[in-house]
Parts: sequence; structure tokens; C-alpha cells
Amino acid sequence: MRKDIHPDYHMIDVKMTDGTIYQMQTTWGKEGDTLVLDIDPTVHPAWTGGGTRLLDTGGRVSKFKKKYEGLGF
Repeated sequence: MRKDIHPDYHMIDVKMTDGTIYQMQTTWGKEGDTLVLDIDPTVHPAWTGGGTRLLDTGGRVSKFKKKYEGLGF
């Protein structure tokens, strides 16, 4: 491998939405920085099984449901 082309890895703190702090090794920021997450696996619907409603921007969800209403979506 060529030298001096890869970014430096260093330790940062990652603060989850519930206040839990994890230390991770990353190329983001500087040594000792804190990355505060707005969404993490403890609250995101993809990992928690849903429970949130779709935001219909521009009527796309409504258009989809109308188009395929006979299929049981």
C-alpha cells in the first residue's frame, strides 16, 4: 500500500439519543470529539419494527396506495 494516503483513525465518543456514550474508532472529527446522534438503532423504525407513520411528501404515498388498493397494501 502507498503511504500517507489513508486518513488517521482515532477514538471519539458517540452519544446516543438516550444519553448512552460509546467510544469508537473512526476517521470523523478529531481525537476526543463527541458525535451526537439524532437517530440511532434504539429509536429508528428500521430496527425497532416500525410504529411510525409514513410522511406523505407530495402525495406519493397516497398515489401508491390508490394505484395498488386492490392488492391489500
